[in-house]
Amino acid sequence: MTGKYTPSLIARAYADPLSWLNLAVDLLPIWAIFQFGWGATPLVALYWLENLVIGLFAAARMLGAGLTQLSKRIMSGAAVFFLVPFFCIHYGAFCWGHGVFIANFSNQDIGLPSPQGLLVWALGTGPHMLWFLGAILAANLAVFLIDFIGRGEITRARLDAEMTAPYGRIVTLHVAIILGAMFAFGTEEPLMGVLLLILIRVAFGVILAIRRRMKRDRQLAEGVESL
Repeated sequence: MTGKYTPSLIARAYADPLSWLNLAVDLLPIWAIFQFGWGATPLVALYWLENLVIGLFAAARMLGAGLTQLSKRIMSGAAVFFLVPFFCIHYGAFCWGHGVFIANFSNQDIGLPSPQGLLVWALGTGPHMLWFLGAILAANLAVFLIDFIGRGEITRARLDAEMTAPYGRIVTLHVAIILGAMFAFGTEEPLMGVLLLILIRVAFGVILAIRRRMKRDRQLAEGVESL
């Protein structure tokens, strides 16, 4: 943790109920481990499915930002309605390639599955996977409705920035998760390995909460938004 992440900043970040909601969802897989016997493969599959949820809301944010920019005559309608489908295709291909890698990395002999086959594989890796995916979907929906719509981020968002935002987040998180998964699959203590995976995801979620608070502090300091 860097020096700029002070205790007071962390406290402000977790004064927002959305931060606690996201933390609770990040910790849910611990229940899956002890209650349903999840191992590393379902965890990695769940985090891959989370990528799809992130992409869904990134597309929604792009559309909202693009329509706002269109109404202000900052961007043309052709650009908006080209870039959103382009993102869906490009990001979808990115997720498919990543999913094929983690499926084969998890010792699943599935070769080169179709996107639908990959989705079926991921959903079938652990009991009650849909419920845990639903929790992730609900948390992202809450952030979208409260932060992006309710707190007015949609009026300041830029389509190009929203388009590129998911890639850096996913690459950073999943490099760490893959390294953790290598430990989980190779160690003689599989429980420690899967708990390490969850710890990595929780730490990443805490950083995201702090960064969201920092962004909001900047907006308030600039007088862009009033609470």
